[in-house]
Amino acid sequence: MRKILFGVAIALMWAPAAFASTPGADVKLTHDANDPGYFSSYTIATGVPYTDRTLAECSRARGRQNEPAVGVDPRNPQVILGSSNDYCGVYNQTDADNNPVPAGPIWLGYYRSENAGTSFTSSLVPGYPDDRSPYAQLSQARTASAGDPVIAWDAQGRAFFGSESSDDPAGSLKTFGDVWVARYDNSGGGTNNDGKRYRGTTLVARGSSAPNLLGKFNDKTAIEADHNSDGRCDNDVYFSYSRFTGNRGGVSIYFTRSTNHGATFSHPSKVSQTISDVQFADIAVTGSSNVYVFFRSFASGRGPEGNAIYGVRSTDCGATFGKPRLVQSFIPYDAQDVADPEEPPAQSRRDDPFAEEEPAEAGDAVDCGDFDAHCQSGYTFFRRDTQERVTADQFDTAHPERLYTVYDATKPGTQTPTGSTYGSIESGTGSQSAIFFLRTDGLTGARSGPSLIDNQAAGHQTFPDISADNPSTASRGTVHAIWWDSRLDPCYSRTRPIGNCADRSTVPSLDAWGARSTNYGVAWTRSRISDFTSNPNYEQFSDRTVPFAGDYLYVSSLNGFSYGVWTDWRDTRQGPDPRETTEDEDGASADVLQCRTFSDGAWSGDTCPRLGGLDQNIYGDKTP
Repeated sequence: MRKILFGVAIALMWAPAAFASTPGADVKLTHDANDPGYFSSYTIATGVPYTDRTLAECSRARGRQNEPAVGVDPRNPQVILGSSNDYCGVYNQTDADNNPVPAGPIWLGYYRSENAGTSFTSSLVPGYPDDRSPYAQLSQARTASAGDPVIAWDAQGRAFFGSESSDDPAGSLKTFGDVWVARYDNSGGGTNNDGKRYRGTTLVARGSSAPNLLGKFNDKTAIEADHNSDGRCDNDVYFSYSRFTGNRGGVSIYFTRSTNHGATFSHPSKVSQTISDVQFADIAVTGSSNVYVFFRSFASGRGPEGNAIYGVRSTDCGATFGKPRLVQSFIPYDAQDVADPEEPPAQSRRDDPFAEEEPAEAGDAVDCGDFDAHCQSGYTFFRRDTQERVTADQFDTAHPERLYTVYDATKPGTQTPTGSTYGSIESGTGSQSAIFFLRTDGLTGARSGPSLIDNQAAGHQTFPDISADNPSTASRGTVHAIWWDSRLDPCYSRTRPIGNCADRSTVPSLDAWGARSTNYGVAWTRSRISDFTSNPNYEQFSDRTVPFAGDYLYVSSLNGFSYGVWTDWRDTRQGPDPRETTEDEDGASADVLQCRTFSDGAWSGDTCPRLGGLDQNIYGDKTP
């Protein structure tokens, strides 16, 4: 595992007319450029003014956001809630020379639309370190940072935001590794007020507070709620996550549930059992209200399992689970390289003091950039691994155990030598990635697929998500998918990372694409969602040395209406890194605007972080 808790990338614009996007303009969820800015969750719900230095900074930051989540209200599709890892408050303090310093929190965003995603109001989930609003005392969160947001709705207008969180408010090297759930309900006056009033944050599981991600660290969250009102498990909330045990090795999947609307959760139980290396849990609730947790296994050598999707099933509302069952094996698409660190320049202050990293095993690197993050191939790229996502239509009683799964793996037959240390299967072996769809019956094991949702001769496809929620019988069989797609990458090659050219420069290369099936995934209608192609390889993290795109996109739907969100770099300002006194392989194409001075043998930190070099945003739009 490599965990980076600070920001991500942003992009140039390149939108060939040959690929029109979905109707309507892309919508910005993160208004951190005084457009109009951020508002307190307390003010949004009550109308009573409140602000603080973090919200003031968020309003002007032009900062980083990634790993977006979204949830369409099952009672009213006009109401949509979004979230992300939001770095907008990081530079909320200044030094003696009035230069911004990175002393503020990374936290969960709370983005609210009451017009079906036409516009959003930006805020933060209460409980961040500087929060002094009346809502702050309702939070059990004990950390200085939070991330990995996931969202679920129940049938009564309640919304739940799941998260992992880590940094010690005292500023030590301890990484707490807690997971928690924030609760919102209806503030009164009709369904337009669903998910508007904050009710508190419940600590689900504590980490072991060890330095540098060692000890017990909980991460990679998933959440779902039962909202089909069939009388079995109504409004139960289900939460799952990966538990990393850094000092012993291995990763396990844990699960917990709440039967009182998120006020308390059961003692977490291990559901991955003897499988030793697993991540990326996802939860589905079927038409029978049975609960499934799917996750990915890795061929690590610590166990007999290979690269595959496994699943466990509960028939008692998440109280107990059966043994893991193999769902599907695959050839992975895991970007990797060989670490080749170069001596970093002397610097008086690093700009990302909270950017913890776990050392790569055996010299392997999962993201590459400059200085100590330099890789032997010379490419610059963001991390990505094959992941699975699973969903079910909770209202489909005709197919009560039907599950829909998507995953991004290597397309068989596309393996090829890369001619470098870069690889997507292993170092030196590349391939083309694609989005695979699989329909299964959780009870009988009957299956259809896997099949390709959008088989293309060029372009990589990654970070898929899927949604199916159809209370109307007329919409049964409707499934919506989203993913990132590089078919418009002018330098596309199976031998190189996304957006990398043969000369090691980087270019705009990623779009959000989506697909819709109205016959249970038998056939799909596909279209481009984003209006701009952007560059995911801007070095905006770990002191402006590596790109970071997060680990997922998100889609949510109700009947024929579907809304997707993605990380986007169209607003990023490119600029030279003055520390590269000899320009490196990317030719400044991956560098972002920054302001540094050289004095007394060392470089300063970036004194202009608000001028656009970190301007990574979350955008959304209706999907097919």
